[in-house]
Amino acid sequence: MRIEKTKLDGCYIIHDTVHGDNRGYFFESFHKNRFYEQTGMSIDFVQDNQSKSQKGVLRGLHYQQGGYAQAKLVRVLQGKVLDIAVDIRKQSPTFGEHVAIELSEESRTQFFVPRGFAHGFVVLSETAVFFYKCDNFYYKESEGGIIYNDPELNINWQIAESEILLSDKDKELPLFQEAKATINF
Repeated sequence: MRIEKTKLDGCYIIHDTVHGDNRGYFFESFHKNRFYEQTGMSIDFVQDNQSKSQKGVLRGLHYQQGGYAQAKLVRVLQGKVLDIAVDIRKQSPTFGEHVAIELSEESRTQFFVPRGFAHGFVVLSETAVFFYKCDNFYYKESEGGIIYNDPELNINWQIAESEILLSDKDKELPLFQEAKATINF
């Protein structure tokens, strides 16, 4: 496992060592001790989630805060997505900045998003199976979000606006400027 820092403190790209032969492949997708050695972060995952979506589905930008804030380790099992993390830690020098990474079944790259970040992804392939581990349980009352096309965040989702498919809930998310008043990281 090789871990690469991003421009946002605490966000890491994880490149796994894949061992393959004529039977297929094997790789260790997470090792708590190695993760700690390379990042200094001790993580205990408590919940795994998986979704399957069609091309253009955009899920996000979501976060949980307070006692239910979540760190996530995300990866794509099938297909390709553009994954986004937005720093919403008010005291951070990169507050309001984002990082984007393409995740796919071919690359087997993973993305670690710590607590204090809004997170979302859009499906770039015909379908995608998205898998992620969380270090805290989902709690509806602590969830928040930011509209995906916020002009202040200026995220390039790499897909035409006309192709984007949102849930009703995600269509109603506030602008970043409005969300700032309730963010407590």
